[in-house]
Amino acid sequence: MTKKELSTKYQPQEVEAGRYEEWLQKDLFKPSGNKEAKPYSIVIPPPNVTGKLHLGHAWDTALQDIIIRQKRMQGYDTLWLPGMDHAGIATQAKVEEKLREQGLTRYDLGREKFVEEVWSWKEEYAGHIREQWATLGLSLDYSRERFTLDDGLSDAVRKVFVKLYEKELIYRGEYIINWDPQAKTALSDIEVIHKDIEGAFYHMSYPLADGTGVVKIATTRPETMLGDTAVAVHPEDARYKDLIGKMVILPLVNKEIPIIADDYVDMEFGTGVVKITPAHDPNDFEVGNRHNLPRVNVMNDDATMNDLAGVYAGMDRFAARKQIVKDLEAIGRLDKIEKMIHSVGHSERTGVVVEPRLSTQWFVKMKPLAEKAIANQATDDAVNFYPPRFNQTFLRWMENIHDWVISRQLWWGHQIPAWYHKETGELHVSMEAPSDIENWVQDPDVLDTWFSSALWPFSTMGWPDETNEDYQRYFPNNTLVTGYDIIAFWVSRMIFQSLEFTDQRPFENVLIHGLIRDEEGRKMSKSLGNGIDPMEVIEQYGADALRWFLSNGSSPGQDVRFSYEKMDAAWNFINKIWNASRFVLMNIEDMELADLSLEGEKTVADRWILSRLNETIEKVTTLFERFEFGEAGRQLYNFIWDDFCDWYIEMSKETLYGENETAKTMNKSVLVHVLDQSLRLLHPIMPFVTEEIWSKLPHEGESLVVAEYPVVHKEWIDEVATTGMETLKELIRSVRNIRAEVNTPLSKAITLLIHTHDSAIETFLLENKNYIERFCNPEELVISSTIEAPEMAMSAILTGATIYLPLADLINIDEEIERLNKELIKWTQEVKRVQGKLSNERFVSNAPDEVVAQERAKEADYLEKQASVIARIDQLKKQL
Repeated sequence: MTKKELSTKYQPQEVEAGRYEEWLQKDLFKPSGNKEAKPYSIVIPPPNVTGKLHLGHAWDTALQDIIIRQKRMQGYDTLWLPGMDHAGIATQAKVEEKLREQGLTRYDLGREKFVEEVWSWKEEYAGHIREQWATLGLSLDYSRERFTLDDGLSDAVRKVFVKLYEKELIYRGEYIINWDPQAKTALSDIEVIHKDIEGAFYHMSYPLADGTGVVKIATTRPETMLGDTAVAVHPEDARYKDLIGKMVILPLVNKEIPIIADDYVDMEFGTGVVKITPAHDPNDFEVGNRHNLPRVNVMNDDATMNDLAGVYAGMDRFAARKQIVKDLEAIGRLDKIEKMIHSVGHSERTGVVVEPRLSTQWFVKMKPLAEKAIANQATDDAVNFYPPRFNQTFLRWMENIHDWVISRQLWWGHQIPAWYHKETGELHVSMEAPSDIENWVQDPDVLDTWFSSALWPFSTMGWPDETNEDYQRYFPNNTLVTGYDIIAFWVSRMIFQSLEFTDQRPFENVLIHGLIRDEEGRKMSKSLGNGIDPMEVIEQYGADALRWFLSNGSSPGQDVRFSYEKMDAAWNFINKIWNASRFVLMNIEDMELADLSLEGEKTVADRWILSRLNETIEKVTTLFERFEFGEAGRQLYNFIWDDFCDWYIEMSKETLYGENETAKTMNKSVLVHVLDQSLRLLHPIMPFVTEEIWSKLPHEGESLVVAEYPVVHKEWIDEVATTGMETLKELIRSVRNIRAEVNTPLSKAITLLIHTHDSAIETFLLENKNYIERFCNPEELVISSTIEAPEMAMSAILTGATIYLPLADLINIDEEIERLNKELIKWTQEVKRVQGKLSNERFVSNAPDEVVAQERAKEADYLEKQASVIARIDQLKKQL
């Protein structure tokens, strides 16, 4: 095999081997350094440094790579910055699990040694992630790779914390928070996943202390009753007005607690009486504040019952629930158990049931920050969501936001920059520790991982050093690519933190994609066992095939279903490109770039394919700008498979196998040019195979990675050639279809009569009858406007012509009429559809003039075809 030849079959493993390392060695992924070029930047959503990337990561990063590769080819000074997130809870949980296998806990190691252990874990798994990025072909600038615990990013985190604290937007307080009893840490609201599980309403009676009766209460969490400090009724509930101010006896605990009145109680729900447990329920906490109730926390941080739970101390919360229910039943205070399905919060990280729990934590006061972000969306500097409906998702979240609990009871993460004086308890919040550090102790908690990743778009660029070259040139970022499930977690936080600290939006655009689901439409999950490892898919089909599937499934905001059938189709498409490229390379032989020229006379096929190429360049470039990669892929597929491979290459054989050397040179030049431009268009989506083929074509430059992206040459858009070729293609397809219907192979010569209705069509067909002869194999070919329809013939209606194939011995008139009736239905439906559009005043007044004109041209064409089919049916009926 010579340098310019391709192997007989597309083998992705051979094509992709070593190519990525070659790109890296040439430094092709770094910014160009051209200060005249317009900058374009993306920062990768940092994956958790805890393990393997999944198909969702592959989709997310493939879309980013498509964007950055195209912009790089278009001459932008591009930066795609990689990095990873320290993932506080998830990473600590992984390392603690590893230690448990050794019979150790983090407390056995101590904080310093444990953190060293986690750093070792990080280095190992970061390497795995980089290997996967390489396998996917991601054109990242590794020289700028960041980690959320890097020194520079840690400086940014401390500065933001201190500044927010100084502005009184960070505070420390005792509130009900979501508690993960396995990880033993607080969680924010959006780290809680609600799942429907089986539970029960437990109906209980609390006796009045004066012995005059009972009040009936229902709860789903009887174990929390041990921390009740009141029962409440609505102040306007006539049933209980006389009870307000009285006392009830808390069963099992046998202490008196008051009956209070509060608007929080819903008179219509249940009995209209509710237990109030201020240390274990967020609504009860607010009620307790209004009534100065004590807060009795009856649980330890591992969700076992504490000493305040009396005889239940030491029991797991769910074991205590069962025992309390038994004990209530034993003393006659359990009225009934009502089974139910209800929504219960679970930790996003560990999966355990979250416990609402009173705790002293650090919070961000969200209202002022949210208001600034909401206001910015009404300005010219708003963040643009694709699709736009997700702007409303963002605004709704910001409008209904609660204060954000940012402290986590972990050892892995950014330790809170707050110190307490050992003797006075004085609080010191600063970038640096107090000078007399021996008298102070630092807050042991770390910050929520999202606190540092909220700064990612600008902390990775060198902020808070605003003189940093990268910060000045590449911030704000141009585009963020992420899934819709992360808007509340991350996108919203980046927006309000960036506006607060840089006075700029963090990025211009946010492209929102959906989720990858299995063939049945189910979300991929470990529990269902339906997850797909992208590395295994690549091993079977290659990275380019996976990237093609992912890009083709990319309609902004929509989910996509993975299937191996789709992967087969992706591989087949690449194999089609491969074989077409082999044909081109074999036929251009030793031609060099200087031998190729598009100046001179061209066949109609040459003019048509160049016109279609430029139409495709225009459409694909526009669709890329709108992030509509799925539709862009459809345009590329149709052009490359149908127009180039199935039609132009077949038509080129008429010239290549002929005697006209000048025409041959032009044909070869067009073949190379169209293939070259197609590879450039495809390169952002499938970089490996396009580089392999392009490197064997006559070309300038060291790599397709930095080759110029195609631009439209308006002078090559040829409507005459396009119209003529569409008629020619329609004619050839119709003849082939008729041959197939009557079982007449292409090898058998036939009579072909073409009745033209238009002089321009007649001239065109006569000038290009060599194509008709090649693809239709007529023994007799007549093209004329004076042909009379033969009685016994198969027919087809074209734009501007009718074709007849006199096949008397093979034709059944009844069957032919039936076939034509089906065709009549088709054209009648098309007429109805287009006339429905044109009768819609909103469409006619709002659509661009050229679109309306196209629809009117379709109407005329469909009406002509409809009339021709009717006339032919009438003609055949007369022969019956």
